Amino acid sequence: MLGLLWTRLCGLESPVRLKRAESTRRVLSMELNKDRDVERMHENGINTLDIEPVEGRYMLSGGADGIIVLYDLESLSQIPTYTCKALCKVGKGHPDVHKFSVETVQWYPHDTGMFTSSSFDKTLKIWDTNSLQLAELFQFDGNVYSHHMSPLATKHSLIAVGTKNPKVQLCDLKSGSSTHILQGHRAEVLSVCWSPRYDYILATASADSRVKLWDVRKASGCLITLDQHNGEKSKSSSEAVYTAHNGRVNGLCFTSDGLHLLTVGTDDRMRLWNSATGENTLVNYGKVSNDSRKGVKFTVSVGCSPEFVFVPYDSTIVLYTIHSGEKISVLRGHYNDVNCCVFQPHFQELYSGSKDCNVLAWVPAVREPLPDDDGEKSKSQLHLHPAFQDAWSSSDEEG
Repeated sequence: MLGLLWTRLCGLESPVRLKRAESTRRVLSMELNKDRDVERMHENGINTLDIEPVEGRYMLSGGADGIIVLYDLESLSQIPTYTCKALCKVGKGHPDVHKFSVETVQWYPHDTGMFTSSSFDKTLKIWDTNSLQLAELFQFDGNVYSHHMSPLATKHSLIAVGTKNPKVQLCDLKSGSSTHILQGHRAEVLSVCWSPRYDYILATASADSRVKLWDVRKASGCLITLDQHNGEKSKSSSEAVYTAHNGRVNGLCFTSDGLHLLTVGTDDRMRLWNSATGENTLVNYGKVSNDSRKGVKFTVSVGCSPEFVFVPYDSTIVLYTIHSGEKISVLRGHYNDVNCCVFQPHFQELYSGSKDCNVLAWVPAVREPLPDDDGEKSKSQLHLHPAFQDAWSSSDEEG
């Protein structure tokens, strides 16, 4: 790190490399934050979390109790020990509260004035954050497993919705109606995810073992059906049957650059795909335990080298290197199965929600101060990184 600071100071390196190195170090040292609690508000398991991308300060949670909670993650005091307080909630007394389990919550990507939620009560709801009132309601024929808004779209305002119906629904925020239907899956759609690279590319995962990539601008829709065997097995059969996993596919996540797609299935496998060609990269992550009948919300790091993926694994969260499949560490702290986790890229923090009704914060470990030879330095100096200490001396002028 000191070498990077020096080369940056001399103008030999870009600030991006220094930032990437420090971000990577922080992710690799991640541990349970014993000084920070998240106020316990849910009576049942927590299914979904989302941190708004504008400031990275406010977090939503949705639970099996139908409740949605909005948290402030920032501490206004300088005290290291604090609790992330719930600012407000859509609770049991709210007239528009979800009747059944909330499966997905998401902030509107461009400002914090609006957020969305979907539930097993067959609805997708659009909320005004300031008034906590319902702004729009979409009703479906079956349970809603997942929904997602594009993080970068400016030319469309479509929300992709995966339900018990095999048809993927596209709801338009501008018109307030379901404008498109994507047909091709044969069972319930458990997860949907827009590409962070192209605002018209959508990935969907289903209980039919298939993962499809769609171009929503085209009438035919489906671009690729991912094949775990890369076409090898289908050559010997008269009918090509492409499957991404040997079981239900219930989790999707693009890498931060959008060039690859990660999928998890109930065959206890995670796979990495080239999102342009649909090729299975054959990275081996080993067993990734997954027996969920619903969607699994996992997440990736941002701004690291190499990049990492955080995956719920029973009551733990496992950190893998995305492109090598190496298992880096296991984060332990929950007492029951972890359902979701979300990465906060500004400070390299992770938040996770579990069936134990708790939200836990995972943060980079604090660096230990260097040993002090003379033992005379103040506490503030002890905690100051040596690269930032003032080495200038005025002893020559004192005479």
